[in-house]
Amino acid sequence: MEIIIFETQQELDTYAASLFINLVNEKPNAVLGLATGSTPIGIYDKIVESYKEHKVSFKEVTTFNLDEYVGINPENDQSYAYYMNQHLFSHIDIPAAQTYLPDGMAADMHEESLRYDTMLAAQPVDIQLLGLGHNGHIGFNEPDVHLSGGTHAVKLKEETREANARFFASMNEVPEYAITMGVGSILKANTLLLVVRGADKAQIVKEALTGPITTSIPASLLQTHARVIVLLDREAGRMLA
Repeated sequence: MEIIIFETQQELDTYAASLFINLVNEKPNAVLGLATGSTPIGIYDKIVESYKEHKVSFKEVTTFNLDEYVGINPENDQSYAYYMNQHLFSHIDIPAAQTYLPDGMAADMHEESLRYDTMLAAQPVDIQLLGLGHNGHIGFNEPDVHLSGGTHAVKLKEETREANARFFASMNEVPEYAITMGVGSILKANTLLLVVRGADKAQIVKEALTGPITTSIPASLLQTHARVIVLLDREAGRMLA
C-alpha cells in the first residue's frame, strides 16, 4: 500500500488526475472505475482541464461507476448519473454508450446487479477511484456482520444518509436505498485509488488502513489488495504520522 499525504488540495487533485491521464495515454481503451460525492470534484476538474489542453482523449475509454441511488431518475439533479455528466462526461470526448452506472430505476435490483457484474467481468477495471465514509464504507458497502461480494442493493445507514443530506433540500428527500458494487467487485480492479480529505476522516483513515481487517469497517478490506494507492490531505492523514 502506497500512502501519500499532500499539503494542498490542488496538489492532491493534480496527482490523482495524473494517474488517470497517464493510464489513458498509455492504454487508450482503459477501463476506469469512478466515484461521486465532494471528494472527486477537484480531480475531475483537473482531468477536464487536461482534456481541454489536448493532453488526453477518452474516445476509447470505458467507465463504470461505483453506485447509484435507488428510485432516483438519471435526469434528477441528485442522481449520480447527473453528477457524472455535470462534472466529467459532458466536458470530455467519451461516448455516452461507454459510460456505465448501476440502474437505480431498474424493476428488479437482483437482475440489475447480475447485469452490472457481468459487464464488470467482461471489462475489468484498470483503476478504481474510491472515497471513504465516516463509518468506513466504500461505495455504499455499509458496515455489517457480512458483506456482499457482488453488486447489490443496500439500505443506507442513518449516518450515511445524514452525511449526504447536504446535497438535498431536506433529510426526507435523501434516498433510503442505493445499488452499489460489492467489496468483491471493487477488489477485482487492478489498482485501487483511495482519496480522503478532512480532519473528520482522520480516525477512520487510521482504523481502515492500519487496524484489523473487519466487515465492521469495509474499507479495511483494501488491505488485502496487491496495489492500493492512498492520497490524503494533511488533516486526513494526521493520525498516521
